[in-house]
Amino acid sequence: MPVFKNEGNGTWYVMARYVNWKGERKQKCKRGFATKREAQEWERKFQLQNSADLDMDVEAFTELYANDVKNRLKENTWLTKEHIIRTKILPFFGKMKISEIGTKEIIAWQNELLAYRDEKRNPYSQTYLKTVHNQLSAIFNHAVRYYDLRSNPAAKAGNMGSEEHKEMLFWTKEEYKKFADEMMDKPVSYYAFQMLYWCGIREGELLALTAADFNFDKETVTINKSYQRLHGEDVITSPKTKKSNRTIKMPKFLCEEMQEYIGMLYGLKKKDRIFTVTKSYLHHEMDRGAKAARVKRIRIHDLRHSHISLLIDMGFSAVAIADRVGHESIEITYRYAHLFPSKQTEMADRLDDLGKGDF
Repeated sequence: MPVFKNEGNGTWYVMARYVNWKGERKQKCKRGFATKREAQEWERKFQLQNSADLDMDVEAFTELYANDVKNRLKENTWLTKEHIIRTKILPFFGKMKISEIGTKEIIAWQNELLAYRDEKRNPYSQTYLKTVHNQLSAIFNHAVRYYDLRSNPAAKAGNMGSEEHKEMLFWTKEEYKKFADEMMDKPVSYYAFQMLYWCGIREGELLALTAADFNFDKETVTINKSYQRLHGEDVITSPKTKKSNRTIKMPKFLCEEMQEYIGMLYGLKKKDRIFTVTKSYLHHEMDRGAKAARVKRIRIHDLRHSHISLLIDMGFSAVAIADRVGHESIEITYRYAHLFPSKQTEMADRLDDLGKGDF
């Protein structure tokens, strides 16, 4: 075993030899182990990972999984996955060999999560349980697809939880206007909510906007990025989906308002963000404005729903609305089907006209 003691400080180190993906013989040195046993365990895991031997434990395989998928995902997406792996998967499965996990172990893990209650005696939500199970299943699918695991035990055991669609709340045009009137005492709040309501953009898309995104001659705003706060830093990423990259035609009054607002921002460069407030600021302002206007409190994202419902009410098609808000048309049809006017009576009347001639 290539494990040695550093006589100078009493720690142990490993000199591991391996063959890389090019077939080249390589050597890796890893130092700083407190005991010989720790050094030997690290060397054993390293060799299993390098040979993709599924005799390795889940903890070792998730390191391989991370190396394979992390760079293909947005940072916030990976952070969500990593948190679930670290807090919900590894505490139960970490030391089990991935090749020896079967449906029995999966069901025992599911039952543990289903039995959980927080300090208020509340269980995990159905959506969260489904998300956690999907992440475990994704790890096994990765092992099946790329590392020759025979089958996915999480898929065989079946899912837990279910997807819960939160109730969509809407403001009518009249409700929004009452709210907007209350926002006029703070220009940044007023103009931010005007963009959210009249363009139907997402909160992250709003906070990423720069002066360069506006073309006031063409009366358009281009959506091509999204803002997030990660690890205490401002991070600009690509939008949520490919379909989210879009150019939105703005109503004339909104063009005039946004020109006015951008003109207020002294020393603004074309690539500077024009809304440098936080998401919590917008949520606080939503609370304040809804209370003052005496309208029901809705979520920031519900302004997007409000915009879509307004366009449906105006008679626009699902395809046209989807292009504007960066959705697939099928998603608009499915999620907002109850808002589209029913064609059933019209269908029956026309079928009646056709059928009359046969009798």
